[in-house]
Amino acid sequence: MKVLVLGAGVSGHTAASFLKKKLGKKHQVIVVSPSQYYQWIPSNIWVGVGQMTIDQVRFKLNKVYKRWRIDFKQAKALSIHPEGDSTNENPYVNIEYTSEEKLGTSERVEYDYLVNATGPKLNFVATPGLGPEHHTVSVCSYNHASHAWEKLQESLKKMEEGIPQKFLIGTGHAMATCQGAAFEYTLNIAFEINKRKLAHLADITWITNEYELGDFGMGGAFIKRGGYITSTKVFTESVLAENNIKWIKRAGVKKIEKGKAFFERLDGSEDTAEFDFAMLIPAFAGQGISASDKNGNDITSKLFAPNGLMFVDADYTQKPYDEWSIKDWPENYRSPVYQNIWAAGIAFAPPHSISKPMISPKGTAIFPTPPRTGMPSGVIGKVIAQNIAFQIKTNTDKHKHTASMGRMGAACIVSVGYGITNGLGASMTVSPIVPDWEKYPDWGRDINATVGEIGLAGHWIKLFLHYLFMHKAKGYPFWWLLPE
Repeated sequence: MKVLVLGAGVSGHTAASFLKKKLGKKHQVIVVSPSQYYQWIPSNIWVGVGQMTIDQVRFKLNKVYKRWRIDFKQAKALSIHPEGDSTNENPYVNIEYTSEEKLGTSERVEYDYLVNATGPKLNFVATPGLGPEHHTVSVCSYNHASHAWEKLQESLKKMEEGIPQKFLIGTGHAMATCQGAAFEYTLNIAFEINKRKLAHLADITWITNEYELGDFGMGGAFIKRGGYITSTKVFTESVLAENNIKWIKRAGVKKIEKGKAFFERLDGSEDTAEFDFAMLIPAFAGQGISASDKNGNDITSKLFAPNGLMFVDADYTQKPYDEWSIKDWPENYRSPVYQNIWAAGIAFAPPHSISKPMISPKGTAIFPTPPRTGMPSGVIGKVIAQNIAFQIKTNTDKHKHTASMGRMGAACIVSVGYGITNGLGASMTVSPIVPDWEKYPDWGRDINATVGEIGLAGHWIKLFLHYLFMHKAKGYPFWWLLPE
């Protein structure tokens, strides 16, 4: 059997590694990814403030895949043909190579099972003027984070010369996600400024599409901290206030010009925020892969939502927010149209937002889309691999394992600073990710498993996890025993 994995990020790399481990030499695992590198994205924050180098957060995939006997093709997927074509009924994917030696050449890669783990397209174009090629920086990739550090150094140098600087950090689109990464970067910038005793020259503003701070795309949470129960709203506002960071919430950024962000507030009013340095997270979209049936007819809309993310075993029925439940969320991430195709991590289309949808009087949707990065992506990738291996070995189409985000927990650590004695970590666990108001009517989540703490210990854990997950991703001894 041939199992083809599109993408080698957290979800795709995890899926490929467990597929090969479980299937062994008898079956072929192929990975297609446009980059020659794996990158541990959570540590891009440290690259963005000069505390880590690019090579500390990435490694070349080919070396690892050769050792694992996984076939690696440095290429991007262009189109999926789940029924083959008029000349060959075997399903396949058209790819185009991005490696220097084969740049621009294409190939047909056949498969028996397909995992779409392509991750997000960084949709900077959805906000005119946004992104490293225009007026803002990004930490969404190691190259972006390195560029962000270059620009940040320019602002730090000006402050050292006595020139005040305005910093604007947050979300750069009305429906952007990954608020946690931007929040962490905000705090690290504040830390670097304070370390240099330049806080009196810094004006730092957090801008977000969240209705309340601490929403983080999951509707916020109540957490147990020090024996007390508090909201992530209070938790987040306290951390920002302690670091002299102002905030703008309920804001949908619509356009960026040099030194100025234009945004619409949820009440419909228009406003601007000036900046000397801005890091704003873009909207995410699918990679734009098309699909055709055996006769060449376009069936892209059967496999993918309009935003390019793949339909899976979720309930996509349009319904009022109050009628949604965890039962709407996928459990095995398999395509409802083609039973040998799955979508992992950000590549799958969520059935609904976790945060309550908010629409301005002008009709602009201003709220976060659901987060699926990090731990959820890894868990989903592993479960898909386990199920495909089970089906191949037992010659069945059943799923032995499930991974609903309505039952899955997640942990997040916002680390500030760098080093063993110099830093701070805000740690939070949430269970489940999608609130279950039927099972937990008071809080929506298990309050005993949804906790948050601030202290140096959390920072140590974040440093430890960086090396732990790099060890796992490189396939070093006993990698499969480490959690996702």
